[in-house]
Amino acid sequence: MTRGDMIDAHLSGLAAALLPFRREAERLADWGTELAWTLARGGRILVAGNGGSAAEAQHLTAELVGKLRDDREPLSAIALHAETSALTAIGNDYGYNEVFARQVRAHGRPDDILLLLTTSGTSTNLLTAAHAAHETGLRCWAFTGPTPNPLADTCHETLAVPSSDSQVVQELHLVATHLLCEYVDQALPLIRQLPTTTVTASRGTSADGWAPPLVPVLRDGHTANGHTANGQRANRHTANGHRGTGHSVDGHGRNGHHRNGSTGTGWVER
Repeated sequence: MTRGDMIDAHLSGLAAALLPFRREAERLADWGTELAWTLARGGRILVAGNGGSAAEAQHLTAELVGKLRDDREPLSAIALHAETSALTAIGNDYGYNEVFARQVRAHGRPDDILLLLTTSGTSTNLLTAAHAAHETGLRCWAFTGPTPNPLADTCHETLAVPSSDSQVVQELHLVATHLLCEYVDQALPLIRQLPTTTVTASRGTSADGWAPPLVPVLRDGHTANGHTANGQRANRHTANGHRGTGHSVDGHGRNGHHRNGSTGTGWVER
């Protein structure tokens, strides 16, 4: 294969993945709003990966703790694989499969976010970390290669790059990283200015104990990312890949009754 053929082959593989990736990447707007809300209220994102995916995960934390473009306050983001002393100590004492999971239990708090990056979706240390996230009450997201894969089945939501070439998968994970940070920066000012009220309500939990976070809703019934609160937001993936069926705040709760005696204000479950 000539140099030109090699370039063409690689770019052809990347081009073939772009259109299906475009459809997958639409979820990043919602993720960015949810992440911005988590970080704005003092929450944290933990990220991890192996090899090249570790480097990309660390790229994400650098953009959040530092900045993407415009100056803003630092946001709490930790790359678990970059904690080299903890990583090697845990690996030595508990085994490599526990190097991320033990850190999730140490640093994670309920409603924080764990983002795991992988091309295969089969790494045992990432799967163990995902199970630790469920036990600790974190929301668990993944950037993976093609689905189905074990990590996608374990996490609450997954952005899957539909390519069998791991290089293409990693390249589009980097695109997804930049887009996610763009959406966070876009949502943060809106979230900080939202005139919101809270509603005391019992939130349902999934089988693993995870409860959907409360998301601020503007007084005109719109959420922070511009969607109306009429049901468009009630389609989150659950840990087993199925979508939720709860009603949003159009004046009715999950059992058909009004949540707070008013319409369209307060919080909506995601």
